[in-house]
Amino acid sequence: MTDVIILLTAAVIAVPLCQSAGLGAIPGFLVAGIVLGPSSLGYIDNYNEISHLAELGVVLLLFVIGVEVNPTRLWRMKSWVLGLGSLQVLITGGLIAVIAHQFLGGSWEISLLIGMSLALSSTAFVLQLLTQRKMLSSEYGRATVAVLLLQDLSVVPLLALVSLMGSSELAIEKDIFLALAEAVAILLLIVLITRYVLNPLLNLLARLGSPEIFTASALLLVLGAAQSMERVGLSMAMGAFIAGLLIADSSYRHQIIAEIQPFRGLLLGLFFMSMGMSLNLAVLIANPLVFLVIAIGLIGIKLLTLWPLARLFGIPSKAALSLASVLAQSGEFALVIFALANGMGLIEPMLFQQLLVIVILTMLATPLLEHLAYRLYSVSRHQAVSTIEVAPGAPEVGTRPVILAGFGRMGQRVGSVLDLMEVPYLAIDNNVAVIDRERGGSRAVYFGDAQQPEVLRAAGVADTPLMVVSIDDAEVTERVVATAFSAFPDTPVFARGHDLAGCQKLRAFGASFTVSETLEASAELARATLLHLGEDSAEVETMIENFRKEYYRPIEDNGSGESVD
Repeated sequence: MTDVIILLTAAVIAVPLCQSAGLGAIPGFLVAGIVLGPSSLGYIDNYNEISHLAELGVVLLLFVIGVEVNPTRLWRMKSWVLGLGSLQVLITGGLIAVIAHQFLGGSWEISLLIGMSLALSSTAFVLQLLTQRKMLSSEYGRATVAVLLLQDLSVVPLLALVSLMGSSELAIEKDIFLALAEAVAILLLIVLITRYVLNPLLNLLARLGSPEIFTASALLLVLGAAQSMERVGLSMAMGAFIAGLLIADSSYRHQIIAEIQPFRGLLLGLFFMSMGMSLNLAVLIANPLVFLVIAIGLIGIKLLTLWPLARLFGIPSKAALSLASVLAQSGEFALVIFALANGMGLIEPMLFQQLLVIVILTMLATPLLEHLAYRLYSVSRHQAVSTIEVAPGAPEVGTRPVILAGFGRMGQRVGSVLDLMEVPYLAIDNNVAVIDRERGGSRAVYFGDAQQPEVLRAAGVADTPLMVVSIDDAEVTERVVATAFSAFPDTPVFARGHDLAGCQKLRAFGASFTVSETLEASAELARATLLHLGEDSAEVETMIENFRKEYYRPIEDNGSGESVD
């Protein structure tokens, strides 16, 4: 308990300090771990025990990544994911492997493992920084996500390779072949389990209506799959990735992600702290300039590899340089793979410490690299005609989907109108009957409680052009609007109120636009009545519009938002 209190205190102090300095949360966790570790103040000396708990953060991160990997997304971004991403990992990993073999000697197996691991970037860090900058939808942001997606996929065979290297004396070719064969067999198993077991089970649990049971089920799914993989000689992280793949196309994916996210964030922070604690500062202090040169060299290799590859795939010069800059660091998966290899005796403790120093140094340089990427792209955006134009060979990118909270009668009608105008949308509803009805259709309707900010976050409210709240229950509507405005103040929220008082309350809770059910129904009935009586249609339209403006005037006078017209 004392160790936990010390860890939380260090995190509460270090993370805000690093964030205020523009470094982000992850360097804060690393610095806190370094300060608390045995090689510094030494407040915590049993960091090995803590690292076992911290592994759960990586497990949950792999689970969320597995959820994000779905065939539709892969196919939409196939040019950048399978082309640019694959070439980046293979070429960068190969170059680093050759250099490592020249300087370290040893087997090609270990050199290849080091090279491929260092070729991976920090998914958690980069996505956090891009989200803060609102650059995920930019040209270099979309390409960055595509490359990170392929890197995340490549973690699975790398984890399998480490497990096989530690349990057999096979040649490197056989190791790689078995790793790929296992990945294919796992994917086939995923398809069978998802189709015949998982979705019916989640449907049954959702019908019970107990959020506690749903949370327990989500954790059971992740930890059960992780433990099962560890039992057969593979890694827990791979098991979690498989669990994510199991629900990638499930209608319950957003709710499950929302249940997992709080655990993931805290435990992943603990993982970075444990890596900081395991670092032996004496190794860095003995040769600081050497490690600094190596870290700069690694960043340079990744920059010089990614930039021409991005240009090859039609990305403009400065956007390509931004992409290369933001992905030039090594990341958390290198730490995971090196820690696993060290624990299995595949790499020496001193080599592990040296690799740990290199990875941490490049990660600490990430905020500077991201700032450079942002400045480069900002300059190019002023010079370009449009940032939405995509060069030949790039994946087709459409508008970010509108989020519909509630898919009852009104939500369905709003969705139908959006379908007619070919505007993409994603709907969230906590009615299992609605999910069952829409499961076989083409509409993107998912199970989830829109009152939870993590559900909205998982659905993409942070990046959507707007959110429409179309829920029948007035109190729930108010809570959803308040939650959305509190968590995502930059996202416009459109909502319906029963009457003027309801609209005023929704505006007070943060809605950007409201519409009154009673007013709109009354206006349409009055219009139809007057036209039937033979009144002039232009005069009727003017009268109705003036009546509507007068009705909504109290809201406008309070400065609550835009005019209804």
